[in-house]
Amino acid sequence: MAPGKSKAPMILARWRARRANRILIDQIHGEIVAAARVPALFQDLAVPDDLDGRFEMVTLHSGLVLQRLSALGPIGAAIAQDLVDYVFQSFEDALREMSIGDAGVARRMKSMASAFNGRNKVYAEALAAHDLDALAAALARNAYRATETTEAPRALAARAAAFAEALELVTIEVFAEGRFRFPRAVGDVS
Repeated sequence: MAPGKSKAPMILARWRARRANRILIDQIHGEIVAAARVPALFQDLAVPDDLDGRFEMVTLHSGLVLQRLSALGPIGAAIAQDLVDYVFQSFEDALREMSIGDAGVARRMKSMASAFNGRNKVYAEALAAHDLDALAAALARNAYRATETTEAPRALAARAAAFAEALELVTIEVFAEGRFRFPRAVGDVS
């Protein structure tokens, strides 16, 4: 750097870039959370409306978006990693708001990370194979805590598959420019 030149413009540019990235990730996360909290999931599809049910829906909807982002090359992968970090920070914040201590938060976060990753691996494999029965069975176990696949998990699996298909049309530019909107199912009201 030349003598007498300030580092301020460079620092300011980095700060603006980080702030823009946080805004972008917050926008994508907001879309995911809104989709995961649509009343139809809990009323029509009978997902339990409790902490576990809500975690399952955020996990499912996040996984669909993360899968799409990961398929969009290095920029998509970078956005996906920032989004995962943000999702887990939100999980941690929620646990702390419930007055869970540091040791309890650490233990639960480890369990949540394992569940999040395991579920999304199974969901992604079922979607890639176009195996709605496998997806419905996984959703029955996880979201419904059931041993049998009933109509509700089948309907949720079909809904997730439709979302995955709709997300295939979303380009990296839509994500990177902050224009992402989570697809809506017929009859959903946010």
